[in-house]
Amino acid sequence: MEINLITSNKGKLKEFKKYLEPQIKINHIETEYKELRSDDSGEIAKDAVKMLADKLNKAVVVEDSGLFIEALNDFPGTCSAYIHKRIGLKGILKLMEKIDNRICYYKSAVGYCEPGKEAICFLGEEKGTIALEEKGNSGFGHDPIFIPEGSEKTLGEMENCETIKKFRRIAAEKLKKHLLEGG
Repeated sequence: MEINLITSNKGKLKEFKKYLEPQIKINHIETEYKELRSDDSGEIAKDAVKMLADKLNKAVVVEDSGLFIEALNDFPGTCSAYIHKRIGLKGILKLMEKIDNRICYYKSAVGYCEPGKEAICFLGEEKGTIALEEKGNSGFGHDPIFIPEGSEKTLGEMENCETIKKFRRIAAEKLKKHLLEGG
């Protein structure tokens, strides 16, 4: 069995390969597409995957994820990648200065769709806190400021953090189960 993962993020590709292969082969497709603006990761993933499955005439997978910070009304949320490019981790830490409530969560929405069919979505979530400063070089994105629940280290400080991260793995494993059980 194989799927077509559409992403320009090499870190996501590495994680999906770790979670799904060898049972499900991943073909990587890098293509630009217009993304729906919404506060709902699942809605974004389902919209993108439906449009891409029909356009490419292939079964495709798209993952939309974000960092949701409670004290900032779930900002940056579904705009995490854009905000990361604009203000980076230092900018997010600046926004969090003098804020005691550092509760946050990572959320992943993995969309799957076959051409001409309805899109489905699998969700994964992981709670944590925002660190006071950037730490570590492992992972990507917000990993150097995300401290998973039950840990004192950021994901960025953890070697092979893709094996420790839960949010994307939870969603990917739900997809895997769906595909291997025949939908």
